[in-house]
Amino acid sequence: MQRLLNGATWNADHVRDDLQTYVADRLGEADGVLILDDTGFVKKGTTSAGVQRQYSGTAGRTENCQIGVFAAYVTTRGRALVDRELYLPKSWTDDRERCRAAKVPDERGFATKPELARAMVLRALASPLPIAWVTANAAYGQEWRFRRMLEEAAVGYVLAVPKSQPVPRFGWIDYLFSQAPDEAWEQRSCGDGAKGPRVYDWAAVQLPVIEDFDGERPTRHRWALARRSISRPDQIAY
Repeated sequence: MQRLLNGATWNADHVRDDLQTYVADRLGEADGVLILDDTGFVKKGTTSAGVQRQYSGTAGRTENCQIGVFAAYVTTRGRALVDRELYLPKSWTDDRERCRAAKVPDERGFATKPELARAMVLRALASPLPIAWVTANAAYGQEWRFRRMLEEAAVGYVLAVPKSQPVPRFGWIDYLFSQAPDEAWEQRSCGDGAKGPRVYDWAAVQLPVIEDFDGERPTRHRWALARRSISRPDQIAY
C-alpha cells in the first residue's frame, strides 16, 4: 500500500472512473442518491497538502487539519464513496513553492468546497452512475450556484440551508415557517435511531416561480421543508 501511494505511477482519477463504473454495475438503481459532505483529518505538522488551522466538522472545532470533500453513492443495494477532492485554502494556493513541495500540481488553483462539490456532481452525472437525487448539508445547500447547477442538470435535490437563507418574496426561511399555523405541522419519523423512531414535527410550503430563471413555462417545483423538535420547538432545521 505504501508503494502504491508513494512510489508507484498510477492515475487516481482513472481509478475513480473505474470505481464509478464498478459501483454502477453492482449498486446502481434508477433512484440512486449522491451525497456530498466534507470531513476533517487532524494533523500535527504543516507540510501535508492543504493543512492549516480550520474548522473541522469531524472534530467539532477549529483544528490543525486537512479537509476533504467526498461524494457517496447510495441505493437500497448498498453504498460506496465514489469521488473526492482535497480542499486547498488560499494560504496554500497563494504559495506555489509550498504546493510544489507537497506535490500539488501547478494547475491546481483555489476552489471553495461548494465549487469542488459541483465538479464532483458533474463528473458523477457524466459517469454510468444512475442518479435521481443529490443531498448535502447547509454549507452546500446555501450556495445558489450549486442549486442552479442541479436544476439545469434536471436532478432532484434535498439540501439543508441555514435559517437565514433568503427565500424570494418571503424574506428569510425561518420567518416563512414562523407564520405557519399549528395545523401545518405533521408528526412523522425520519427513520429509526439507536432509541427507536426519530419523530419530529414537519411542515412544507411550495415556493414561488423565479421568473428570471424559470421563464414563462416553469418546469421546476421547489419546496421549503422544516423539521422541528417536539421536545424543544425552538430547534428547527430547514
